[in-house]
Amino acid sequence: MKIVIINYGAGNIQSIKFAIQRLGYEAVLSHDEAEIRNADKVIFPGVGEASSAMQMLKATGLDKVIPTLRQPVLGICLGMQLMCNYCEEGDTQGLGIFDCDVIKFSDSEKVPQIGWNQIENLKSNLFKGIKEQEYMYLVHSFYVPMNDKAIATTNYGLKYASALQEKNFYGVQFHPEKSSKAGSQILQNFLNL
Repeated sequence: MKIVIINYGAGNIQSIKFAIQRLGYEAVLSHDEAEIRNADKVIFPGVGEASSAMQMLKATGLDKVIPTLRQPVLGICLGMQLMCNYCEEGDTQGLGIFDCDVIKFSDSEKVPQIGWNQIENLKSNLFKGIKEQEYMYLVHSFYVPMNDKAIATTNYGLKYASALQEKNFYGVQFHPEKSSKAGSQILQNFLNL
């Protein structure tokens, strides 16, 4: 199986690569369009600020490539947020894969949300073998409000969509590569799709 982690300068790609290795697979880090298109599975990570990450995607032309991919694609954290229509962070137009926006937590919540929180209302093969209210590791200040693409939710002063699915595209707000055994199971489930 050919696994490509999109390398566009805005990801914690090494920790994802190591998590894939622990499952017994090798992943290639690449921003090459042909290599990404020929992959069996594509992982789209993201850490940092939305507008600068989107500028890096545009600089490599990947903003045009990613929405046209046909194989399973997993966006992680900022990767998931960039797959939405719009992100308030940096007034950023996203890739428009998920028909929803990303907004900032209100001042009544401690921002960023850092640490372990539960996921529930699990609705996809991505969560096969994962129990309701399993804990995942999160670090974020912006969130996706509840919508009909949500395949998992999390409560942090309000209920929000912590995972999304649209056809072959999946997105998770949490970091499966940092979420212990359950996170490894989610990555394995993605590779099994």
